[in-house]
Amino acid sequence: MEFSSCITRDHTTLDPNVYLIKQWQTWSGGLHRVLCMQGGDDDFSYAKNSEAPASAIALCKPLLLNSIQSMKLFFHGKKEAVDSIRIADLGCATGHNTLATIDMIVQSLRQKYVTMCGFEPEFEAFFSDLPSNDFNSLFQSLSSRQFSDQQQYFAAGVPGSFYNRLFAKGKLHIAVSLSALHWLSKIPETVLDKRSAAWNKGRVWIEGSKIEVVEAFAKQAEKDLDDFLRCRKEEIVQGGMLFILMGGRPGLQPPQNQLEDPDSRAKHPFTMTMDQAWQDLLNEGLIDEETRDGFNIPAYMRSIEEVERAIKRCGGFEIKMIEYKRIMEEKREEWIKDPVSYGRAKANLVRATLRPIVQAHLGPHLSDQLFNRFQLRVSSDFTLLHKTCFYGVIVVCAIRI
Repeated sequence: MEFSSCITRDHTTLDPNVYLIKQWQTWSGGLHRVLCMQGGDDDFSYAKNSEAPASAIALCKPLLLNSIQSMKLFFHGKKEAVDSIRIADLGCATGHNTLATIDMIVQSLRQKYVTMCGFEPEFEAFFSDLPSNDFNSLFQSLSSRQFSDQQQYFAAGVPGSFYNRLFAKGKLHIAVSLSALHWLSKIPETVLDKRSAAWNKGRVWIEGSKIEVVEAFAKQAEKDLDDFLRCRKEEIVQGGMLFILMGGRPGLQPPQNQLEDPDSRAKHPFTMTMDQAWQDLLNEGLIDEETRDGFNIPAYMRSIEEVERAIKRCGGFEIKMIEYKRIMEEKREEWIKDPVSYGRAKANLVRATLRPIVQAHLGPHLSDQLFNRFQLRVSSDFTLLHKTCFYGVIVVCAIRI
């Protein structure tokens, strides 16, 4: 993802803040160097603002546990060849969700082997995410378990993109990816070219955008999912399981409708209010149009049909279960009574999710100004408080054959 293509070289007439943006946009690293959830454990961190992913994981927990119980046994006695059960969390981020998920998987497998085989195998858990992820916070949480009764597995971090190979052939027995695969590997090049019909003028996401923009994102999402599945096909042993939870949209709904209904489209943090916050910076002379139009949120909500087609193209997997589910935004009645707290909570959510890539585009000062504008708009728009936002997710369980 190259931001340097959006730079105006003649900066002499620009506001000083705009010139600072241009300096930040000369950063020429790839998206994988900055795309991550906000690290640490302060009020803006992903660890403190991951209720929506936690709700999605809770929703799919019974499906994951049922899938584990239906898996084949990889060995029936201590003398057999398999030395440990190896699990990977792909796109692990940091915080409670990833640790709770691995704990749940290990506990379920341990109980299964004790019941059916009479012994406990050893377990290895691999936490994988982009190098920009806050692995330090994750490792600190893990280190507190090392010398306690809570340690259930041997853990390791694996930095890298899950759109590439991360493990040796036939290394994994279970691979899970929860609330991560809707993030793309990069923004399509045509979307970053202002001469292109896919230049996403006036918007930061694809919901409601021109068909050329949507098609560019859909093509990138298709390639990314193909790459993800091809890599997991090599890494997962026969009989092993791939379990995916990702943002999605209802079946047969066209990709330009990334969200399910008008209220969700109005209230989702990536849509109307976010566009308005960017427009505020533009109206105040803090950024120019190219700066606004050159920023895009690298997310795409696939349909069940798109996922099924990708798995069939890849081969090597048998789909055991694929479902679309809806998650309703919580605490609506509570937020109606306290719109200021609601605005703060929503702003903290988007900071936890988008701050690293916004800061790479705008720099630290103006990124904070953007989120402040977003918070103010959410707090003052009382019509939004009475709307209900649904988040769609797709849940997939596939067995390596």
